[in-house]
Amino acid sequence: MSEIQIVKVDQGGVNARILAKEAKADFRRVEAASLKIPTRFTSAEGKRFFARLFNTLQLNTHFISVIARTRLDHEDVAKIEDIIRAQMDTVTASLNQAIDGAEALFHAHGITSTATYDTVPLDVDVHVLSSIGRRFLEVLGKLDQLMPLLQTLEIHEVITTQAVDIQRASLKRQVRDVANGARNFAMGLRRRMNAMDARDGGATREAVIEPEDVNGESATEKPGIAIDQNDVDADPVSPEASAPTRAGIDE
Repeated sequence: MSEIQIVKVDQGGVNARILAKEAKADFRRVEAASLKIPTRFTSAEGKRFFARLFNTLQLNTHFISVIARTRLDHEDVAKIEDIIRAQMDTVTASLNQAIDGAEALFHAHGITSTATYDTVPLDVDVHVLSSIGRRFLEVLGKLDQLMPLLQTLEIHEVITTQAVDIQRASLKRQVRDVANGARNFAMGLRRRMNAMDARDGGATREAVIEPEDVNGESATEKPGIAIDQNDVDADPVSPEASAPTRAGIDE
């Protein structure tokens, strides 16, 4: 007997909509080797955060680590890189703690299977330009790993819907702040380089790559933080956290 399908399931349309909605990051002027890492995202949060944040973070950190280093003090650039890495370490620790806590609840309540998604996974060969990019990809992978665990615990009523929403929103905000912080730092360094050109009388030189924000817009079109010798030790500026959202709903 042929299998009878009583519900319509996704055939890849969800992934197509996610990728079509996001601005395409322009890597044509990035002359750097990349490590190709096969990666799979299954959750709505993992897919959308990868599409929205990963490539633009890579462009911004490439600007910081490569372009800005050719014009600015190497120690200043290194301090900014350290801030970004420290922020990712904090997010990684939070995600690891959440995953360990969810697995402990699975064991305590005798839960042996995890909820799965009926949408097609997003399989991509990710082009990783730097250690920062690699570590941010790992952060996104941990976020993707945690989401079905929380959904499973909610289905079994081990934790409440409100508790899931609060935890999900907090962790997503931390991940988003890493990308937004890199954008703000790149914008500040760009302004310093422009100020140097103005001070030198507009000396002619080839334009550097414009850092892009998480929406794919030029940094010169957006306000950001000014970075100088005194504020490289400060925390990056990030937008206020958005209200908690349900899984699968765009923010």
